[in-house]
Amino acid sequence: MTSEIISSKELSKADPVFGQNSFDDHEQIVFCHDKDTGLKAIIGIHSTVLGPALGGTRMWDYKNEWEALNDVLRLSRGMTFKSAITGLNLGGGKAVIMGDAKTEKTPELMRRFGEFVHSLSGKYITAEDVGMETEDMDTVREVTPYVTGISQNKGGAGNPSPITAYGVFMGMKAAAKFKFGSDVLEDKNVLVQGIGNVGEALVEHLSNEGANVTISDINQERLEEVSSKYGVKIYNGDEIFSKPMDIYAPCALGATINDDTIYKLQAKIIAGAANNQLADENKHGRLLQERGIVYAPDFLINAGGIINVYAELENYDRQEIMRKTENIYNTTLEILDNAKANDLTTHEAAFGIAQERIETRKRENSK
Repeated sequence: MTSEIISSKELSKADPVFGQNSFDDHEQIVFCHDKDTGLKAIIGIHSTVLGPALGGTRMWDYKNEWEALNDVLRLSRGMTFKSAITGLNLGGGKAVIMGDAKTEKTPELMRRFGEFVHSLSGKYITAEDVGMETEDMDTVREVTPYVTGISQNKGGAGNPSPITAYGVFMGMKAAAKFKFGSDVLEDKNVLVQGIGNVGEALVEHLSNEGANVTISDINQERLEEVSSKYGVKIYNGDEIFSKPMDIYAPCALGATINDDTIYKLQAKIIAGAANNQLADENKHGRLLQERGIVYAPDFLINAGGIINVYAELENYDRQEIMRKTENIYNTTLEILDNAKANDLTTHEAAFGIAQERIETRKRENSK
């Protein structure tokens, strides 16, 4: 028998969950593996104080398991505050599946993932996210009822992307009202980064209002398709953040506002659909405030999707979905005004409201 000496670097990885910077008192982290289907997934449950943890499943070709873990920790935490600030009786959860959604996703893999979701007995409810389609949620529904965003012909609310985009559009208009004195986006220069389902729907709203839209994406074919469809420009340069613009709308992956980009950014407003847009919420939120750039908190304005799928749990209709999503406009204005009046960053103002709702429920539950 041989003994092994563990280096300090290796030892730091002995606590891969609790030692992560993104760990924020999460209630439960579930690692899911199935050799036969090739499934490697992580379910993150941040909080169930307000209700079951609802959040989408993302399938992404992560560089490594550490990156996947960090993503699920950050995303699940964001879902807690998204539900709280929107007034929904839901907690925060998220799931990530490691792999290329285009080549490695199979019905068998999705059903096996659904069985892991089912094993949590409703503590976590899944939905559609990056790399997923409504049909995938239909497949998961074959093995568990704890899934939302299923097809409308199966009794679900359908694809949440259009509602997410509408909420972002409402938040963007509120930020424009705060910054420019008018919420009319006609002739405003808007750069939409990431032209997935949500990004394209946002481009449609902006084009209909007469905004000058420029789009950016890693998929050139997708860029040309959307450009032709809506008559918008394609950005082909290397310095996207140095481009003068009125509004920057990040709609792809998070952390695009970071140490490398924040001083280059020429936008007057940041309002997009991506989760966790600020690499460091406190540091970069304050720097944006100092530079006079209005940041519409992502976990507020991209909440349309969760409002849409929540309708399946509460059985409210399309009209109520739209009413709740339109109210993102009012909430955004309230938060921007609150931040200005109290010398807070907009993230701090939004986070404070969400956290207070959670703490109030905790006190009620402890009585």
